[in-house]
Amino acid sequence: MKEHSVSIWFLIGLQLALYGLLITGAGIYQYFNPPAQPTVLFELHSGIWWGALMLIAGLAYSIAFRPRKSAADSKSQ
Repeated sequence: MKEHSVSIWFLIGLQLALYGLLITGAGIYQYFNPPAQPTVLFELHSGIWWGALMLIAGLAYSIAFRPRKSAADSKSQ
């Protein structure tokens, strides 16, 4: 049985992408349903911007460090 390792950066990228997706979704929801008492600088919609930034960074990490088959693995099969 062969062991395959997954880079920690790939897992961090998945986590960043998931958090970014959740924060962006919450920001979009708040954009269309603003709170009764908005906070200071609410009009900047930081949830959308930070969520999108985290989503893009997470996708970049996930793509850059995705698990791949090595040349030795493909020759042995």
